[in-house]
Amino acid sequence: MKGCIVQRSKGTWRLLFDAGRDPQTGRRRQRSVTVRGTKKDAERKLRELLHSLETGSYVKPARVTLGQYLRQWLKGQTNLRPSTLAGYTSKVERHLIPELGQLPLTELRPQHLQAFYQKTLETGRIQGGRLSSSTVNQCHRILGKALADAVRLELVSRNVALAATPPRPGRHEMRFMNQAETLRFLETARGTDYYPLFYTLLFSGLRRSEALGLRWRDLDLTLGHLSVAQAMHTLKGGEIAFCEPKTAKGRRLVSLPPSLAILLRQHRENHEAVRAALGTTLGDDDLVFAWPDGRPMLPDTVSHAWEKVAQKAGLEGVRMHDARHTHASLMLAQGVHPKIVSERLGHATIAITLDTYSHVTPGLQEAAARAFEEGLGLPGGTSRALPEGLRQGAPR
Repeated sequence: MKGCIVQRSKGTWRLLFDAGRDPQTGRRRQRSVTVRGTKKDAERKLRELLHSLETGSYVKPARVTLGQYLRQWLKGQTNLRPSTLAGYTSKVERHLIPELGQLPLTELRPQHLQAFYQKTLETGRIQGGRLSSSTVNQCHRILGKALADAVRLELVSRNVALAATPPRPGRHEMRFMNQAETLRFLETARGTDYYPLFYTLLFSGLRRSEALGLRWRDLDLTLGHLSVAQAMHTLKGGEIAFCEPKTAKGRRLVSLPPSLAILLRQHRENHEAVRAALGTTLGDDDLVFAWPDGRPMLPDTVSHAWEKVAQKAGLEGVRMHDARHTHASLMLAQGVHPKIVSERLGHATIAITLDTYSHVTPGLQEAAARAFEEGLGLPGGTSRALPEGLRQGAPR
C-alpha cells in the first residue's frame, strides 16, 4: 500500500493513497482525504489509512451504511481474543445491524441510539421478550468503540454514542459457598470425571477457560504451582481456540495447596495408565483436564456437569463461575492480603478485587478492629472470626 501527502494550503494537507483494484473493472482505485493540522498529523493519518486498508477495515465514507461499516470494522479487530470477537460479532449481527444497520453512517444520531435502547429493552430478543439491560449496555460499548475508530479515521465527525445514555446494567447478586457448602459440593462431585477439575477451580480461583487451557507443562507439582499461560474457548460452529488469558498481565503463577498438588499427581497417574492401555503416552503438551483419550472437555459440557452436582448437593443456583467467587471470598475472610488474592485471580488491579468482593470487607474491618484492640492488650478483646456470611451456614 502506497500514498503521498500534498500540501493544499497552510495547515491543510491532501492525502492520496492506493485503495487496490476495483473488483468489477480491475482498475486501480485512488482515494483522497483532506487533513487539517501539521504535517506530522497528516503523516499519522496516512499511516492509519494504509493500515486500515491492509487489515480490511477501511470503508469509503460516502454512502456507507452503519451495517457495512460495522462488518468491515469487525474484520479489522485482529487484536481481540477469539471469544471476545465472537461475542462482538454476535451482538452486531443479532441486534445492532437489524435495528440500525440500514442507516447511513454519517447520518447516525443520538436519538437513533436512544430509540434502539428503548426498543430492545422491551422486545429485543429474537424469540421475543425483553433484552437484558446488561446486553443492551454491551451493544452500546461495542458501538462506541466502532464509532471512536470511525472518528479517528475521519469517516464521521463525532462519536454519537458519547451523547446517548445506555441503560444501567443490572447488578448480578454474587453467590458464593461457605466452608460447609464447599465441602458438601466436593463430596458430591467425588467419583465423577470432573472432580479434579472442580477441585482445582475451588482451590485455585482459575477461570473455567484458564483451567481447561492448562497443559501438563504448565504445572510444577514438585514446587507446587501452576502457570496460567493460555485459555480455551469454543467458537461458533464448535471450533476450539486457545488464546492468551483474559488478564492484562498475561501469564501468572498460582501456588497450589498441598491437597490439590497431590490430587493432580493422582490425576496424571490415572491418565498415564489409561493412555498406556490405549497404546499411547501422555505428553507435556496434553491438556490436564481432558478425556482419557486426549479429547478436550468442552466448556458447556463442564458447566452442565457442575450444575448437576450443585443441584444434587442442594446448592441450587450456584454457577461454575461461583467457584472463583468462593475461592476469593474464603481467602479474604481468612485474612489473606487482598493483593495476594488479586494476583491469584489475575485481576488487573487490587481495586477490582476490593470492589468485586466488597461483601467481605465489613467482616474484615471488624476483625481488624478487634485485632488492633487485642494487640494493645486492652480488656474485652475478642478472638478474630470469619464474617458471618462465610461461617458454617447459609451465606448472606
